[in-house]
Amino acid sequence: MELSKRLGLILGPVAFFILNYLPVVLISEKGDAVISVAVWMLIWWITEAVSISVTALLPLLLLPILKILPIAEVGANYGSPIVFLFFGGFVMALALEKVNLHRRIALNIIKLTGTTPNKVILGFMIATGSLSMWISNTASTVVMLPIALSVINLLINDEDGFTKNDQNFALSVMLGIAFSANAGGIATVIGTPPNSVLIGLLENEYNTEISFLKWMTIGLPFSIVMIGICYLVLVKWMFPNRDLKFNASKEVIHSELEKLGPTSGKEKLVLAIFAVTVFLWIFRTLFNSIFPNLGLTDTMISIFAAIALFSIPYNLKKGDFIIEWKDTSKLAWGILILFGGGLALAQGMSSSGIVDMVANAIAKSEISILLTASLLIFLMLFMTELMSNVALVAVLAPVVAGIAIGLDIPILYLLIPVTIASSCAFMLPMATPPNAIVFASGHVKIAQMARVGIILNLIAVLLLVLVFKFVIPVLF
Repeated sequence: MELSKRLGLILGPVAFFILNYLPVVLISEKGDAVISVAVWMLIWWITEAVSISVTALLPLLLLPILKILPIAEVGANYGSPIVFLFFGGFVMALALEKVNLHRRIALNIIKLTGTTPNKVILGFMIATGSLSMWISNTASTVVMLPIALSVINLLINDEDGFTKNDQNFALSVMLGIAFSANAGGIATVIGTPPNSVLIGLLENEYNTEISFLKWMTIGLPFSIVMIGICYLVLVKWMFPNRDLKFNASKEVIHSELEKLGPTSGKEKLVLAIFAVTVFLWIFRTLFNSIFPNLGLTDTMISIFAAIALFSIPYNLKKGDFIIEWKDTSKLAWGILILFGGGLALAQGMSSSGIVDMVANAIAKSEISILLTASLLIFLMLFMTELMSNVALVAVLAPVVAGIAIGLDIPILYLLIPVTIASSCAFMLPMATPPNAIVFASGHVKIAQMARVGIILNLIAVLLLVLVFKFVIPVLF
């Protein structure tokens, strides 16, 4: 076990006991107790002394013991509708992966964009970003990596060897896949966990709902712009591959599609359920206005998709279904617990008066709203390079809500850009699984990722400040 993990394992509970039993009251008795729980969780999350999902169970034990909230109220967060919204999303992703539909979609996107070097890079980025909207960024990266490596190997084994232009192409493809996987998830509520943590916090604590479609009105354009910027920075500025010519990539894509064979009946069935689900998510508010008693929610639609995938038979005689319960052994259950822990901690902060205290302190100060927003976005984005973005949003979102209240602006104005910032980690391999996966390919050095990543991080901060200032007030 690493030294940092061993230290974190001991330091977490020690810090909890010191803060909880200080002779001086910092905020209030309950407020100090919640801070001590948050510090314990934060230490374990940063050091990864134990699984981040295990850390998320601490509120379920500690908040009732400390008499902050009864266990029934804390436990309700772990069964929040937003947890089941993501569960349905996970089941859909599982089905896409099981029938290999995600791979077919990705290959066809690359085939459509063209086979000149820069178009191949763009194709990989669009395909990865599109997949990442619906399946985890890790899965979308894992799907794209072997296809990209096949194309790169053609350059390594060609007549002129692995030239500087070839290396730049390889770098652009690898980093393009990682960055698109990170940015693509921003587009939808289920694309990346921080989005769902925010939606859950807004519903639980502030009785505010952001529909699937409403989120996409801001998430999708930002995602497209960010992927476009990543592409331009990679191929036009940092790693240009001038005069590089090769046509064999077309053969690789064709060969990979041939291996998949014709579209199977199972793929068509999954695609139909997927299309119906997305259609219902997008037009939910329209259906509710036509049928006022329907009360359709994004979570209900998500669960409909999950039940459909488990229960609509592909072959009734053989009892052949798209997915069976045993397939859920691959499902990221830990992330669902992580949501619950984040929501429970947020409820503890709210009920103990911490959020109100932050709001009052900000209200009394004379801080510029734009400067505050810029600093929060900057801090969130660069902190997420070092620790889990879900954990960060879980801890900081309630505090950011308090700051927004203190500044007398709608909480969404601050919470949305700060949450999106948590998914813009482009600088370090350990920041996100996609970064780590492409780094492990051997075609990317840490210095190269950091050099282009810091530029993209700063551009993302600037973009999000513009979103805060000009876009969110119009949409929300």
